Amino acid sequence: MVKITMIARVTDGLPLAEGLDDGRDVNDAEFYKQQVKALFKNLSKGQNEPSRMSIETGPYIFHYIIEGRVCYLTMCDRAYPKKLAFQYLEDLKNEFERVNGAQIETAARPYAFIKFDTFIQKTKKLYQDTRTQRNIAKLNDELYEVHQIMTRNVQEVLGVGEKLDQVSEMSSRLTSESRIYADKARDLNRQALIRKWAPVAVVLGVVFLLFWVKSKLW
Repeated sequence: MVKITMIARVTDGLPLAEGLDDGRDVNDAEFYKQQVKALFKNLSKGQNEPSRMSIETGPYIFHYIIEGRVCYLTMCDRAYPKKLAFQYLEDLKNEFERVNGAQIETAARPYAFIKFDTFIQKTKKLYQDTRTQRNIAKLNDELYEVHQIMTRNVQEVLGVGEKLDQVSEMSSRLTSESRIYADKARDLNRQALIRKWAPVAVVLGVVFLLFWVKSKLW
């Protein structure tokens, strides 16, 4: 299953979007998110990494694609089909470029595109069950091949001899950014509910007022 989804700008490692509900069923989710941040940091240093790669980490595996100076990354169970993982990322990439392409280079703060979480969650649900007819068809699509995509170990990618306790220095900043991201997403959801139900409340209020006035007159 798809566990974590993160999108970042390659030039400086700035996180642009993230699945808001991701990692809730993953032990040490913050640890794996720290690894993702370290990978983004490596890419921002100009590391000559392939545009598509799979990276093993514990019981999971990271898959990522880089296109248009943006890295789209997901963490899945090792048993989850590699082909579906990369097609999931392709769907995210296409929509993200369509909606936010013109603003990617000018984004100045972390998680500037928090609204994209809605599309991430919707798309992730489509890919969770590998047995649906839709996903079986994707697995059988011979035009989309992933056999040549390299698979490496996370320690190897982060650098020979680099200890994970060095990566954990990023924990406090990641936690702070995630909290800000969650707060903004909740505000957006609250605003959406207000816009949806405010007209209904106004209409009911007017109707109630009319009945009250009518009862007083009679």
